[in-house]
Formats: sequence, structure tokens, C-alpha cells
Amino acid sequence: MSDLSDEDAKLVALAKQARARIQAKEGAAVRDDTGRSYSGATVELPSTSLTALQLAVAQAVAAGARDIEAAVVVTNSTAADHQPITEASSSPTPLHICSPMGDVVASTIVES
Repeated sequence: MSDLSDEDAKLVALAKQARARIQAKEGAAVRDDTGRSYSGATVELPSTSLTALQLAVAQAVAAGARDIEAAVVVTNSTAADHQPITEASSSPTPLHICSPMGDVVASTIVES
């Protein structure tokens, strides 16, 4: 996690907590353009399925966020669907994919 800013390291901690809280497949956290953070975990119900990133972005949008400044997904995978960021952000957004231990395994800039 040493490559990340303090603000992005906070997102990693929030995503790890969200994932651990319900032992979900993924945890995610995003920071909006005002500095507020939102987190979520994978939701898998018979009638509804959301990725952790979809939930975190949806919470930000529901709270009035106009832009996503940064995002983190904690997962066993090395990739994450960045479509929620593409749809909700109006500027290039860093997306960090982290292992369950919080180590960055991939980073990209998502274009809006």
C-alpha cells in the first residue's frame, strides 16, 4: 500500500472492512469530488446482484456526488468492471485493484 496516497490508503481500508463485514467476494470504496468516501461489498440476492464497485458508486451518486475522484476494489481477482466509474465520473479516475491483504495488484486510469 506504500505506493498510495494517504487518502487512497483510507479507501483500501474502507474496502477491506466492507468486504470483511459480510465475508463478500469483493469490497470497494470510492471518494467523491468533495472528499467524502463511500464503501460497499458484493451483493448477491436472488433478485438483485451488485458488484462492490456498483454499490459504492451508487451510494455516492445517491448522496449527490457529481464526480468520482478515486476508487479501490479489494478482490482475489486482478481486474474489476470499471463501467460504474465511467458512468458516474466526469474526469479521469484512478482505479486501484488490491488483494485481500490490501496490496495493490493493478492500477489504471478510467476515462469518463
